Amino acid sequence: MRYYESLSPELEQEIAEKQRAGWVSPFACKNSDVIRRYDRPGDAPKVYRQPFSKDADKILNSLFYNRYADKTQVFSFYRNDDLSRRALHVQLVSRIARNIGAVLGLNADLIEAIAIGHDMGHTPFGHAGEHALHALYHEKTGRCFRHNLHSVRVLDSMIPYNISLQTLDGIVCHNGELPLAEYTPQPIGDFAAFDARMAACILDEDGDRGLIPGTLEGCLVRICDMLAYLGKDRQDAVRAHLIPAESVFPETPVGKTNAELINNLEVNLIEQSFGMPYLKFDETHFLALKQLKKDNYERIYFQEAVQKQVRDSVVPMMEQMYAHIYQDAVSRNRESCLYQHHIAAVLEKQRWYPAEQPYTETDPHDLTVDFIAAMTDDYFVDYYRELFPKSPYHIEYVGYFDGTQDTLILP
Repeated sequence: MRYYESLSPELEQEIAEKQRAGWVSPFACKNSDVIRRYDRPGDAPKVYRQPFSKDADKILNSLFYNRYADKTQVFSFYRNDDLSRRALHVQLVSRIARNIGAVLGLNADLIEAIAIGHDMGHTPFGHAGEHALHALYHEKTGRCFRHNLHSVRVLDSMIPYNISLQTLDGIVCHNGELPLAEYTPQPIGDFAAFDARMAACILDEDGDRGLIPGTLEGCLVRICDMLAYLGKDRQDAVRAHLIPAESVFPETPVGKTNAELINNLEVNLIEQSFGMPYLKFDETHFLALKQLKKDNYERIYFQEAVQKQVRDSVVPMMEQMYAHIYQDAVSRNRESCLYQHHIAAVLEKQRWYPAEQPYTETDPHDLTVDFIAAMTDDYFVDYYRELFPKSPYHIEYVGYFDGTQDTLILP
């Protein structure tokens, strides 16, 4: 039987009363607090378009937002329309965070902007693609590729949309691989401090792991990133026939199904954080959250059925593709897809959002990484086939009618 927690009656009554009075948390980020890199008249707030709403609009209409739809979340090698793509993930993060944020009296527009932009820099093939691209980039440059750092590059450097400091800070600090029991915002101050921190993180493989967002809204999105994927990945694992049912996972104090864990962690977060300058879980729920992540890694992410094609196909394919694109960048091959597909698209956007440095003068390694990270899964596969038609490497997809239920269920 599923188990769903509820708010305490006293807190539920207090929240209802404050909502009727139009209460806003004194610790919420105010629209008047917005900080932008450039003073552009077009970014001045209007009564019908407040600053963080404008950030969300820019992200939704940015060059690479559409590509979320064909970037897989975890299960890259399946032809299955029911498996999550990154587009759904960012929407789930936004929805869960806005639900909680509404109760906590936080800035809903800032929450949405951070949530829908937080994975803008993700590669094809999920974290497997991210790790493969990082290994290549780091070996050749000593610099680090991280999808959260690259999300900021996409929105602030490649195309200078003039996104607010608060939104960019929430995006770069969203990495939730090290969950915390309590999140107290650590304001960054200004763009000079933000740029210095970004530069340090790019040179340090663990530099982004200790980052804490500067707003409660950013902290909330970071937490909800975990809430959105932990249970959903379990549902996807069932659909991919990697596990027979969510019930194979060990029981925890917050349950083990997607619906249970979202509800119960959400309720505890509100119970512990309402009206406070921090967000926190109690010890029982925090330990349960850590256990949920551990169980997912053991039963889903590290399974051989998930990892084998990464080692056997994605890594060598990306190595070849990186080398080819890099040569196109060095030689300034304007007939290449790097120029015709990627650089041309960036320059078209820069007509409206001009950059301080011509994009074509970017370091060839950065151009290479920008292009590969921008690819969807299908584009990567098709472009690789175009470049290397006789290569022995290829992606083998599990199709709709391949009898996966007989071949991929774990013991």
